[in-house]
Amino acid sequence: MKRSPMTARGAELLRTELKRLKSEDRPRVIKAIAEARAHGDLSENAEYHAAREQQGFIEGRIMEIESRLGAAEIIDVTQLTPGARVVFGATVSIEDQDDGSKVSYQIVGEDEADIRAGRISYSSPIARALIAKSVGDVVDVVTPGKTRSYEITSVQYL
Repeated sequence: MKRSPMTARGAELLRTELKRLKSEDRPRVIKAIAEARAHGDLSENAEYHAAREQQGFIEGRIMEIESRLGAAEIIDVTQLTPGARVVFGATVSIEDQDDGSKVSYQIVGEDEADIRAGRISYSSPIARALIAKSVGDVVDVVTPGKTRSYEITSVQYL
């Protein structure tokens, strides 16, 4: 089984979602199915079909989360040895060499990526370009529009 990296924060978020799905959402939809069955003819019972569809979604998501957690290699960013090199879990500040704009990204697992929150997947083009580089290095990132150059201004392990 292929292991995929995940931060401790990301694993905790998945565990929380799994707990909610099992303890709240699953019982709620089972109750809704039972109530819809009580209404009689199931062939034309929209409530029943909607509840069954929701149950399928919940069960699928539970299986997906359990699989992802089972294959996860959980990395606690706070336990990493601080260094100048960019590694999984590091928060990297970069400066665009063309326009001087600055931005920071934390390199995280695929399930945790959220560009609006400043978290990018380790498999994204920018993260692949940054990993193993150091403060002061300039990296080239191939984007759909053009190749962009960024200078690494800081590396932190938060």
